[in-house]
Amino acid sequence: MKAYQTNEIKNIAILGGAKSGKTTLVESMLFEGGLIKRRGSVDDKNTASDYRDIELERQNSIFSTVLYTLYQNSKINIIDTPGFDDFVGEVVSTLKVVDTAVLVVNAQNGVEVGTEITWRHANKNNTPVIFAINHLEHENSNFDETIAQMKSSFGGGITVVQYPVNAGLGFNSFIDLIKMKMYKYADDGGKAEILDIPDDEKARAEEMQAAMIEDLATSDEALMEIFFENGTLSEDEMRSGLKTGLNTRGFFPVMCINAKHDMGVDRLLEFIVKNAPSPDEMPAITTKGGKELSCKTSDPATAFVFKTTIESHLGEVIFLKLYGGEISEGMDMNNANTSTKERISQIFAFCGKNREKLDKVYAGDIFATIKLKNTHTSNTLNSLKGGDDEIEAIEFPNPKFRTAIKAQNQADDEKLGVALNEMHKSDPTIIAGFSKELRQLIVEGQGELHLNIMKWHLENQYNISIGFHTPKIPYRETITRVSQANFLHKKQSGGSGQFGEVYMLIEPYSEEAPEPKKFKLKQQIKMSSVNPLSIIKGDSEVTVNVRGKDEIELEWGGKLIFYNCIVGGAIDTRFLPAILKGIMERMERGPLTGSYARDIRVMVYDGKMHSVDSNEISFKLAGRNAFSLAFKEAGPKIMEPIYDVEIMVPEDKMGGVMTDLQGRRAIIMGMDGGSIKARVPLAEMNRYSTALSSLTSGRASYEMTFAEYAQVPPDVQDKLLKAYEEQSEEE
Repeated sequence: MKAYQTNEIKNIAILGGAKSGKTTLVESMLFEGGLIKRRGSVDDKNTASDYRDIELERQNSIFSTVLYTLYQNSKINIIDTPGFDDFVGEVVSTLKVVDTAVLVVNAQNGVEVGTEITWRHANKNNTPVIFAINHLEHENSNFDETIAQMKSSFGGGITVVQYPVNAGLGFNSFIDLIKMKMYKYADDGGKAEILDIPDDEKARAEEMQAAMIEDLATSDEALMEIFFENGTLSEDEMRSGLKTGLNTRGFFPVMCINAKHDMGVDRLLEFIVKNAPSPDEMPAITTKGGKELSCKTSDPATAFVFKTTIESHLGEVIFLKLYGGEISEGMDMNNANTSTKERISQIFAFCGKNREKLDKVYAGDIFATIKLKNTHTSNTLNSLKGGDDEIEAIEFPNPKFRTAIKAQNQADDEKLGVALNEMHKSDPTIIAGFSKELRQLIVEGQGELHLNIMKWHLENQYNISIGFHTPKIPYRETITRVSQANFLHKKQSGGSGQFGEVYMLIEPYSEEAPEPKKFKLKQQIKMSSVNPLSIIKGDSEVTVNVRGKDEIELEWGGKLIFYNCIVGGAIDTRFLPAILKGIMERMERGPLTGSYARDIRVMVYDGKMHSVDSNEISFKLAGRNAFSLAFKEAGPKIMEPIYDVEIMVPEDKMGGVMTDLQGRRAIIMGMDGGSIKARVPLAEMNRYSTALSSLTSGRASYEMTFAEYAQVPPDVQDKLLKAYEEQSEEE
C-alpha cells in the first residue's frame, strides 16, 4: 500500500447511539472504496468492524475499531466507535485524534441518548461534525421530526444539505441542495443515478436551498457580503462556505443515507473528501512544552498513542497518529513519557482484523505498530532529533460504577491481577486495585454493562471464574472534642518483662487552631508521680508544654499532629517513635469501624517507664491503647465520601430523577438546562447507573467526581457501628 501525503488524508470518527447503523455504514464505506468485495451485516456476524467474539455474541460494538477506505485518490481513516455510554472511553480516545466526526442518527427514533452523549463529547473536543440520517427506508422514519429534534437539541447550526424524496418503505432517492440534483439508487444501492429535480419537488428544493445558503453565508463574513449583494451564492461559493463552516463548526451539514442498502454512502464519501479538513487544515495542538504541532511533514516526527489492543497472533498492537514528520520501518524513536528508546520495527494500516503492511507514513496519518516494550496509551513518541516533548494525555471520564471482585479459586488471585492489568492497557477506563483499607479488590468502570463485559473477558479469554461483591465504603473516623486517657502496659513472664505507661490528650485538628497550651476537661487527670512538672493542673484547666512536634500528612487524607509534651524525663525520648507507631497502627484501623482515622492532634504529656522492663514494644502497645481509649471519649464521628454528581437528563424525566436523588440523601446544588447537579454520598451511589437507566429509559447519563468527606447523620452512624460490631463478633 502506498504512503499517502498529508493533504490526501481524512481522519473521521463514526459516532452515534446503539443500533443507529454505524457499523453497517462503515461496511458500505469499505465496499465503496473497494476494500471489501461484499458487504457483511451485523446479523450475519461478518462485518469488518465488529469481529471480536464478544461483539459477535452481543451483535453490537464494544471497542473502537480502526479501519480505512480509499476514495477519489484520498485515504479516509475511519474509527468506528461503540454506541453505549458504558464504552465512552473508546469515543473519548477516538476524538483525540480524528479531524471530523460523522454522527449517525436513526430516523426512526430521532435524537437518542447516544446521540446526545456523543455530540457532547464532540463539542468538548471542538470536532467538526457531519450528521448522517440513517434508516430512512423504515416505515416509522420521520426526517422532518428528526431535524426538528436536532435543532432543538444541538442549536441553529444544523443545516440540511440533503433531504429525502420518499422517506419510508421504498426509500431510494434524495435531493442534494448543493448540486440541486436528485440522487436515485437501485434496490441494491451503489452508484446513484443523478437526475434533474422533479417538478413537484422544485419549490421545496429551492426553499430549502435558500435556507442552506443563508446558513452558509452567516458562517463567513466574505460570503455574507456576497450574499447581501447578490441574494444568493454560486456553487463554488457554496463549496467554500461548506468547507469553512464545517471546519470552524459554524454549521453542521445533514446528509441522507440508507447504510444497509448502500444508498447515499458514495455522496457522503465524496462530501468528506471535498469538504472535511485534512490533518494540516486543523488547528495546531500544543504540547506540554509549548511546541505547536500542525501535521507538517517537514517537522521532526512526533506520534501519539491513542489506543492499545491485544490481537491474536500479533500480541499487543499500538495505534498512533503522526502529528509531524514521517516514520519509516526500522526507525528509532524516544518515548517522551518513559524516556526509553523504541524501534518501529513494522508499520501497518489496519482495517478491522485485516492489516496492510506499510514502509512509511506521513504526518497526519493513523497507523499501527507492534512489539514496543514500554509504550502505552497516551504516550508520545518523538524522533531522536525531535526532543522529548509530550502531547497532553487523553482525559478519560471518571469511573461511575464500582464493585468488589474476587476469584472463585484462590489460586487464580495472581492470574487475576495480571489479567486486570492487561485489560487496563486496552481500556484505561477499567481501573482495578487492591484496597488495603477495605481489604477488597475494587474494580471501577463506566457502568454495570461495562464491568459485565470485563467479567466475560476474564471468564472466556483468561479462564478465570470471578464473582462480584458489594464494595465497602472508604469511611473515615475523626473526633469532635478534647479527651484524655492513659494506659499502662505491663507484662511479666520471667526474665525481662514489658512495662510502659502513656498519658495523652487528643483533640480535633484544624489548620486555624493555635499550638496547644491550655485545655478544659471534665474528667480529673491523674498526676504522674514520676514527673509532676509535665502537667500543671488548676480546677479544670490543664497546661501542656510542647517540646517537639511531628506533622504527618496521612496517605489516606488529613493529618496527624504528634506533640512531645514530656518534661523531666518521665518517658525517654527514644520511646516516642514507638508511641507514635502505636498511634499510627490504630489510625489505620480506627476504633469505631476499622476505617482510617484522620485530622487529630495528639499530645503525649506524661508516663512511666522501668529501667529494665521498658522497651519499644511496651510503649507502642501503651500508646495504641491509650489513643483508642481517648478516641472513644472524644465525641468520635464517622465521615463518608461525598461526590459531586452531574446528571444529564431530558426535561421530561427530571422529576423522577430528582425524587430518586432525594431518597439517596442528595443535596441538590442546582439545575442548568438539561442537567442536575447534586452532592451525593458514595454509599448511596451503588448501582446508580442501572437505576438511572431504568428511570429514564436509558436517556440519561452522569459524571461523578470526589468532593469531600462529611460527617454521616447520627442514624446512619448508629447503623454502621452496629454492623461493625456484628461483623467483629462473627470474625
